[in-house]
Amino acid sequence: MYLGIWYKDFPEKTIVWVANRQSPLPNTPNSIFQISSNGNLQLSHDLDTFWTTNLISNLPNTIEAVLLDSGNLILRDSSNPTIIFWQSFDHPTNTWLPGSSLGFNKINGGKKRLVSWKNTDDPSPGMFYVEISQDQTFQFFLNWNTSTTYWKSGPWNGNIFVLVPEISYLSSFTFVSNENETYYNYSVLNNNVFSMLVINATGSLEQRTSLKSHRNWSTTFFQPKSKREVFGLCGAFGNLSDDSLSPCTCLHGFDPLLEKDWSRGCFRKTILQCRNRNSTGGKKDGFLKISVMKLPAMPIAHYGQSEKICRLGCLQNCSCSAYAFGDNGCSIWEGDLFDLQYDSKNQGNGQHLYLKLAHSELQNGKGKKQILEVIIAVLVPIVVLVCGGFLGCFYTRRAKQKEKKESGEDLLSFDFDCSVKPTYDGTVLRKRNNTDFDLPMFSYASVSAATDNFSPENKLGEGGFGPVYKGELLNGQEIALKRLSKKSGQGIEEFRNEILLIAKLQHRNLVRLLGCCIDPDESILIYEYMPNKSLDFFLFDSDKQELLDWKTRVCIVEGIAQGLLYLHEYSRLRIIHRDLKTSNILFGLTK
Repeated sequence: MYLGIWYKDFPEKTIVWVANRQSPLPNTPNSIFQISSNGNLQLSHDLDTFWTTNLISNLPNTIEAVLLDSGNLILRDSSNPTIIFWQSFDHPTNTWLPGSSLGFNKINGGKKRLVSWKNTDDPSPGMFYVEISQDQTFQFFLNWNTSTTYWKSGPWNGNIFVLVPEISYLSSFTFVSNENETYYNYSVLNNNVFSMLVINATGSLEQRTSLKSHRNWSTTFFQPKSKREVFGLCGAFGNLSDDSLSPCTCLHGFDPLLEKDWSRGCFRKTILQCRNRNSTGGKKDGFLKISVMKLPAMPIAHYGQSEKICRLGCLQNCSCSAYAFGDNGCSIWEGDLFDLQYDSKNQGNGQHLYLKLAHSELQNGKGKKQILEVIIAVLVPIVVLVCGGFLGCFYTRRAKQKEKKESGEDLLSFDFDCSVKPTYDGTVLRKRNNTDFDLPMFSYASVSAATDNFSPENKLGEGGFGPVYKGELLNGQEIALKRLSKKSGQGIEEFRNEILLIAKLQHRNLVRLLGCCIDPDESILIYEYMPNKSLDFFLFDSDKQELLDWKTRVCIVEGIAQGLLYLHEYSRLRIIHRDLKTSNILFGLTK
């Protein structure tokens, strides 16, 4: 049994804090939770103490324990409730609640961090941690066993974490750093919403939210996006596969220590000869070749050795568990093997791992392999005969679907200087497929490649329409891509209107629309890139202001006026610019 705190009135109990996660109580009725004679909160069974707040200072007789609506359990002075002696928020388990903090103490080195449960049924400390880095980036990171970092949030820029800005969509984070401590806390932007951040037993950091009226949790954010990015998910000698239902399996010759807790990994079924003190003879250990494998973490590299020497060296070293030999020479692994992954995408060109096993296990492996070969030899011809008739139809249908999905020109190799020219009526609309909507249209795959998959490093800014990214073509030309945000309130019809409208505007003081991308899930406008930033970049910087002498300022004002005059009076469509501000005045190449 455990002492815990959870949200009330939810159909499924959502536990956010556990007091005695390392010291479970016996499942009997003799357990007591009380304020002891010395003023501490105490959890005991018979005469044994299983957990205590362990405050050594003299506490007043007026002390009381209170569970606040925030989920914070506190010890305070009832005569003066502002005096708090202890609070559960200072000792988080696997859940970060609004109002609490994560960070570190600069004086004593203490850390407030999240530690996962061992598995979904066992709240004792697991292998995955959430901490704040103590360098100048102050970013969140996830690590395994306090030793191996496998995910980072990116630095804090005062508003967001640069690699995961979406974590701030529902929450407002506050960063505090002084001579004593450094920490983050956060609050929920919508008072009608419950929210919490949880490091789960499989190493993912999740943001879970629920409307207070519905009492039903949903995951609004999680990282890493793939289980393959979580280090050591399947434990020692555990292998991560593509199977979503049972992603973890043991290597041949190993069995799981605990089915529900893969962090414990697998154990060797048959002890190696070199570790069997009772074995004076017998058959020697050998190696099982495992293909299509991402090699384990933490190898010991030996350069300049042949494969024969590499194999012999592992065989003679009783601590050696496996070896591999490739272009980088010899690698051996001593002790447990971690972060093993079956990689089906690299079939045929993946590296081979040679796992050391007892002779009896090697014989079992060969027998299973021979049976498998017989089964394959019988089934393959039958499968080919049955399925062959369907391949032509399937291939044709698949090809049509792919052609439809990948419609659009290749942005990376497109030459705008040669392919997009104004026509006689001042527009860049061309006739194609009997429509008047014919800016160059590009495939989403090529647009994504031009922006490095919309990397945060290429993000230029964000407006009401959505984020704007910088892209680069194969010929070195830079472009700007405005991506329709699903939260912008604009649909496909508004998107088409903006294209038709802007395409008809041709003036040297207006940013030129070069093309677009319309995908089932994406709508993107492609503009010429303005390399010299915006007017506010110069006006509101004391150093950059000096670059704008009065002659330059007059030219800027004149250029703005000419652009507005064209929109208001001389363009084919009369337009009133209702969002004129310094951040919307962009500078191209200087003369």
